[in-house]
Amino acid sequence: MGASDTRRRALAVCLVAAFMSGLDVSIVNVALPSIRAGLHASEGGLQWILSGYALTFGLLLVPAGRLGDARSRRALFMGGVVLFTLSSAACGFAGNMTVLIVARLVQGLAAGMLNPQVSGLIQQMFQGYERGRAFGALGATIGVSTAAGPLIGGALVALFGPDHGWRWVFLVNLPIGALLLPLAWRLLPAPDAVPRTGRRESMDPVGVLLLGTGVAGLLLPFIQRTQWEGNTKWLLVPASLLLLAGFVTWERLYRREPLVDLSLFRKRSYSMGSALALFYFAGFTGIFFIFTLYLQSGLHYSPLLAGLSITPFALGSASASVVGGRLVHRLGRRLVAIGLTTVIIGLAATMAATVLVPGRGVGLATALPLLVAGMGSGLVISPNQAITLSEVPPAGGGSAAGVLQTGQRLGSAIGIAAAGSTFFAGLGEGWPMAFRHGLSVVLLFILLALAAAVYDLVRTRHTP
Repeated sequence: MGASDTRRRALAVCLVAAFMSGLDVSIVNVALPSIRAGLHASEGGLQWILSGYALTFGLLLVPAGRLGDARSRRALFMGGVVLFTLSSAACGFAGNMTVLIVARLVQGLAAGMLNPQVSGLIQQMFQGYERGRAFGALGATIGVSTAAGPLIGGALVALFGPDHGWRWVFLVNLPIGALLLPLAWRLLPAPDAVPRTGRRESMDPVGVLLLGTGVAGLLLPFIQRTQWEGNTKWLLVPASLLLLAGFVTWERLYRREPLVDLSLFRKRSYSMGSALALFYFAGFTGIFFIFTLYLQSGLHYSPLLAGLSITPFALGSASASVVGGRLVHRLGRRLVAIGLTTVIIGLAATMAATVLVPGRGVGLATALPLLVAGMGSGLVISPNQAITLSEVPPAGGGSAAGVLQTGQRLGSAIGIAAAGSTFFAGLGEGWPMAFRHGLSVVLLFILLALAAAVYDLVRTRHTP
């Protein structure tokens, strides 16, 4: 087996792991009514099943990426797969809500451990045009896993019934994890293949504590916005920003190898790409949240039918991501701007479709607009990731990807909170109008992402 074949197979292992962890962001949504009935769950408990995963996912991204860079990406990858598989089993066999919530929190930690290694390994194994194609495949995987989650979850609930279907939403990860472990050991680069640098000397525990506390405090009020009553929770935002400012100061003063190489943000490709990703994921994730609510609660779609209605977005995203990975080396940020414009056109047409075809025909009426929006999304996620990490040395690829993905998780939490709050506030005007209000917020975030892309293009044009 040649080196090129080994790299392709190693990439496939990474993509399956990314799909597995990305799927669990959205697959649980359609199973919530079954979990409520099966475990007599409260609204607060159901909220923690969703938000707990997002919270712990975001906490480990940067330190896990840094640890993989400094020690062994393969070891962290395999450790993440083991923990994710075991916690998925605990979720599937949970006899009460306490066990399910704790297992779900651990599952998020495992996903946060696993994901930075995928980007770091791509940085390590591929260069130039091949790296763009590899990130294109990763973008397709992320887009499909997020968008296909409701469809797969709905199919499992329909297949195994409301009493046991929700358990298979988690148990489906077990055979995937069992298959990944031996393949990862055989195909992923061994620790000795990772360049030895000064990054092995220290793990910067103070930086880990400051960043982890700051990120947790920033995420918590957004993901607990409906369960934590009153406005006291929003005091965590300025407090967390102070902690993150302290983290930046510490990283600048730290004499040994810091947790995050802040000099990366002096590179416009990295700083603008990170900002663009934050804004885009705020809109991208919010789409599925409010659309699923509208279809299931407002129009009484079954979980399977609701999942099928979102499938065009997943199909468009998957097909365009592959193309985007091949074109990004030539078109750069222009490709991302084209993708964002296409997303905006598709979502505006989706909004128009809900006006022209009200009622239960919405799922069919929005199929083509969502396909267009998905194709645009495929030209955003993977090309932006490839551009953002293009100037990052392979030795620091994991921690740099961890920072980028932390921004994406933060954007997702903010976007769901903003779109969801607007959606629920508009329910007095009816479900269709509430959905359109929520979609307006989604469009605003994507317009901000487009503004960042255009600004980058203008600066590039005027830079000698």
